[in-house]
Amino acid sequence: MTDRPLTLMAVHAHPDDEATGTGGVLARYAAEGIRTVLVTCTDGGCGDGPGGVKPGDPGHDPAAVALMRRQELKESCDVLKVSDLEMLDYADSGMMGWPSNDAPGSFWQTPVEEGAARLAELMRHYRPDVVVTYDENGFYGHPDHIQAHRITMAALEMTALTPKVYWTTMPRSMMQRFGEIMSEFGEDMPEPDPAEAAAMAEIGLPDDEITTWVDTTAFSGQKFDALAAHASQGENIFFLRMGKERFGELMGMETFVRVQDATGAATPEDDLFAGLR
Repeated sequence: MTDRPLTLMAVHAHPDDEATGTGGVLARYAAEGIRTVLVTCTDGGCGDGPGGVKPGDPGHDPAAVALMRRQELKESCDVLKVSDLEMLDYADSGMMGWPSNDAPGSFWQTPVEEGAARLAELMRHYRPDVVVTYDENGFYGHPDHIQAHRITMAALEMTALTPKVYWTTMPRSMMQRFGEIMSEFGEDMPEPDPAEAAAMAEIGLPDDEITTWVDTTAFSGQKFDALAAHASQGENIFFLRMGKERFGELMGMETFVRVQDATGAATPEDDLFAGLR
């Protein structure tokens, strides 16, 4: 036995990703006395600027956007009671196919081994019992999400640690319900092009392939407030249009696929720390 606290490490690509995908578990486990470590890989500089100015448009200043988003990230972490925030500060690569993908210093252009070595040092320092990141496709194909997955899995191989490892996902049944709720707000939502609609249809997994269902309903208010802390990106955060009550109904369950485990805990499970306490 050791006095070291149980530790959750979540590895995300941008400021605001921590709230969307894992805000519930970060808040829940912090409330249970577990140390929560958030690693944010990029500076978010390809997000919207003040007044909603878009990347590439006149007046968009990636450095100023990154500074603004850093402060918003800290506010989100305060809401979620995150114990430790670590920022790798790679340049945001933007969406797949954007010119920023090829920019020197962008996360997408960073050698996996370089990013993994930095993350491995953080893993050795915090010695997480649970690590959460994205799947091979970064959940929906964003280059920085894919890169976060790659450096996380490579970093784990560089260490002698054997944490439980999870990839975020969403059950297809929840995707269907999400689509129904989106249609309620349809007059505010642009119609996706066919390629985008086809990509959306591939997001998530069949319900019976989900290994881990964590009920975070009691913390959905914190999750909503953490998202709201990223005010500069509000135009892109559809969930905020729902209001807290509908948000809690849809986003109260966070789901994962367990891909590494040394505890032997049975699946499906309802706790990322099953077998560890």
